[in-house]
Amino acid sequence: MKKSHIFLLIVIAIAVGVVISTAGDASSYVNFKTAREMKDRGDDNMVHVVGELKKDDQGRIVGITPGENRLSFSFIMVDDHQQEQLVVYKKPMPTDFTKSEKVVVVGNYHNETFVADKILLKCPSKYEETQIQAN
Repeated sequence: MKKSHIFLLIVIAIAVGVVISTAGDASSYVNFKTAREMKDRGDDNMVHVVGELKKDDQGRIVGITPGENRLSFSFIMVDDHQQEQLVVYKKPMPTDFTKSEKVVVVGNYHNETFVADKILLKCPSKYEETQIQAN
């Protein structure tokens, strides 16, 4: 076998190894109920939960509480199945957090609280299509 063939096989084997190792770190998109059930079964893997910030009848966001050290905060999130959950984030509040349309939290349950390691925001687009009416 030529040296170039052996080298190519080694590169392919390394690539396959990298793909397999990163696939194990991938988390799934679930709701809060499923995330809690996973934790109860002993599954401590990170999960993604999609939802919105809780709002009152006038559309104002409620339930955001700064942490004691001001370097963390908690908030109430409502998932796509309308289940409310307190979420704790141990980092400062992301910019435009309160302006986001949707929030994705990546984390898992610790006791009865969902602790987020990451927060991903879907902010309103500046480039939404608008209809132009011509006279």
